[in-house]
Order: sequence, then C-alpha cells, then structure tokens
Amino acid sequence: MPTSPADNPRLAVLIDAALAGARAVMAVYETDFSMEAKADGSPVGRADREAEAVILAQLAAAMPDVPVVAEEAVAAGRIPEVEQEFLLVDPLDGTKEFVSRNGEFTVNIALIEAGAPVLGVVLAPAIGLAYAGGPDGAWKSTLTPAFDHVDAWTEITTRAAEASPVAAASRSHSNPSTEAALADAGCVERRSMGSSLKFCLVAEGTADFYPRLGPTMGWDTAAGDAVLRAAGGMVVTLDGKPLRYGKRSLVGGRDFENPHFLALGDAALLKRLDLRRFAAGRAA
Repeated sequence: MPTSPADNPRLAVLIDAALAGARAVMAVYETDFSMEAKADGSPVGRADREAEAVILAQLAAAMPDVPVVAEEAVAAGRIPEVEQEFLLVDPLDGTKEFVSRNGEFTVNIALIEAGAPVLGVVLAPAIGLAYAGGPDGAWKSTLTPAFDHVDAWTEITTRAAEASPVAAASRSHSNPSTEAALADAGCVERRSMGSSLKFCLVAEGTADFYPRLGPTMGWDTAAGDAVLRAAGGMVVTLDGKPLRYGKRSLVGGRDFENPHFLALGDAALLKRLDLRRFAAGRAA
C-alpha cells in the first residue's frame, strides 16, 4: 500500500510541477507587485504568468502526450483539444487572497480522465501546506521554506457528517443564495477560506461540506475535487450527479465552466440536504 503520493509516478510529476509553480508565485509575493485586469475583469499579474510558464514547461517534459488546459493560456486563446485525458492547471487560485496577502491562495494541478479528476495537487505556499490525492488515497503535508520538496505525508480522510454540519465557505465569494442554503442545511458553524483550500478542509475532516452557488472554472476546482474524492468525499452538481470536467459543460457557458455544486465529505449528508433549495439559490 503506497505511503506517499510520490509513490505514484504521475502524481509525483504533478507535485514537482506544483512546487516549481509555488517557487515562482512566492518570488513575486515577496515583492511590491501590481496587478492588471483581464478581459473578463478578473485580476492577473506576474505571479500567474511566471508560475504557469514553469508549470507548463515541467509538464511538457514529463507528460508530453497529455494536453494541458491552463488558466492564463486559455485567457490568451490557447485552448487545446481534449478528449479522454488532460491536465487542468491554475497557477494561482485565490487572487484576491494573494492581493490581500492573507496567504490563502494555492497552486492547483489535476489530471482528468473520462471527465473525472483522478489525480490532484493543491499547494498553499504562503501558509506552508500541501495536499495530494489519487487512486491510493489522499494526503496532507507541509512545505519546506525553499519550496523544493514536501515533508513526510500524512494520510487524510473525510469524517461522518455531524448533526449540525460544519460548512467550508468562500471568504471572498459568498452571496445571499449561499447564506440561505447554509441556514436551511442547519449549518451553525462555518470555516471561511480562500481558493481550493475549502475542498481540502472537507477532505481532512475539519468541515463537512462546501456549497458553491457561484461561477467557477474547471482549473479552480479540479485539484481540490481530486483530493476530496481520494479522501472518501464527493462533489455533485445540483441534480445529485458527480461534477464532470470537459471543454463545454454548460449550455451557453464558457469553455471549462462548472455548474453550481456541493462538495461533501459524507454521502449520507446528501440525503439530509435539500438540493431543491440549493437549486433555487442558483436561479435566484
């Protein structure tokens, strides 16, 4: 039985590429950086571009036959054709957290097979955390100050949902629909967190579910989704079906845009949540 994600050769490649991205991100984070606005109004800067460049270079060298869908490349119009297998890369997830310097931003890399995230790495370099998941399980660890390797990994699993479930909630992207849905779910405690770390809170059993009733893209979620599924959890759309990844998932939506979803640590919780209420929130 593998004792580390590095025992899986392809997952080890993703970890090394994410570490390279983390080094590039932190080199900018430690400066007096500035940001620009992309065509859709979202912020972007040197950290995004430089981290994506080093990640893409490493992935191309190690997995040359696997197409890579990366956030900044897509923004520039470079969208590869994808079929059964491809990689999703977000070099800097949680740009608002990066700008505010609260540390809750991540480097995300995931491998997709037949629409499902089967390998994922989430690194949060500013707070020194690493998560990885694959077919043999999910793990958490800490990063060295130089971001050149990951210390010993500890296996993580989700927990049985509590009577009053704890929600992982977005620090920057909540809305009235989400607040109403949390209240209906009987949630009396929440843990606010930026970026894909919300998936990781559920994966490690410190939260029970994470609802997202707002726009996200595949590269935002796939790595955290992979970690959560590997830890025993699930991510479902508001019709109760597993979230799937591909070039076009929404009628009239953007390429690689996700529908609204619920990330859950315990499948039994799905029976206690009123998906109709969450779906109503989507339409509100």
